[in-house]
Amino acid sequence: MPIAIAVTSADLVLPATDPHTPAAHVLTPPGGQDFPTALAEAAGLLERHGYVIAVYPATTPRGYVQRLHAVRAMLESDRIALLPTSLPPLGAAVLVRQLRQLSVCDFSPGVLGAAARLLSHYIYAGALLGSASRTDRLPIALPPVTGPRSSASGPHAVLARPTAQLVRASGVGLAGPQFATTLTYAPGQLDSEWVTGQLARQWQVQGVHPVPLPEQSPSWWRTNKLVEFAAAIQDASVLYQMVSSMRQEACHWCGFTLIGDRCAFCSAPVPAARDRVPRAIGGASGGGQRKALAR
Repeated sequence: MPIAIAVTSADLVLPATDPHTPAAHVLTPPGGQDFPTALAEAAGLLERHGYVIAVYPATTPRGYVQRLHAVRAMLESDRIALLPTSLPPLGAAVLVRQLRQLSVCDFSPGVLGAAARLLSHYIYAGALLGSASRTDRLPIALPPVTGPRSSASGPHAVLARPTAQLVRASGVGLAGPQFATTLTYAPGQLDSEWVTGQLARQWQVQGVHPVPLPEQSPSWWRTNKLVEFAAAIQDASVLYQMVSSMRQEACHWCGFTLIGDRCAFCSAPVPAARDRVPRAIGGASGGGQRKALAR
């Protein structure tokens, strides 16, 4: 069985792009079950899959996050990874879909969990908004709207990740990915023509796929007048190459094999090179540095 990918909301489960991608398990929120039932739910996932990687938005209510950590602590399990993401709702769902794609590959749990941070850097997540009047309330730091007050009116495009941008939809476009992507978009109460036309052409996406607007999107973007979008790598073979090309090493705290600078299961950071104790002959070695992605 593949490693279980769990989420805190059904909105984070997008349709699979190929027949090999498994579904994600939607965890029941605290208001929908008591604590013993939550423990049984998590224990069942561990029994069936061996390991669980749970992804939740950084905006998840505190009580829900505390429940996740309490379940992990009560089960005394180091086989559950709890991964918050600051991506907007649709971007988070795209990240979850990528992890689902990779969960059937031969990656160890530690590598797959740590891959979430790597993959999130390659997701271009944003939205077309009816105006820029409420962008100062978004959970990201954006450059201010310059010029007269009227400059905040009219459609504006916001890029939340990987680099925050704010532009008028009729002016300069958003800086996009320099590698092959497909564009997933979710229309709210705004026409999606700019996203599927101008933005898709500018970013030279290889495909455009509509999905329902996540329930949390209006509150995240502070408006119903939006079209949320996320451009990301869809090809599972490219995702596999990205992850497998990263240097792998053992976590000095829990022993999981990982990539990047932090363990997904115990959150221990990778020691700086000067602080590392030399390993005996036969220790794990990496697969080289991250390979560049060419269109």
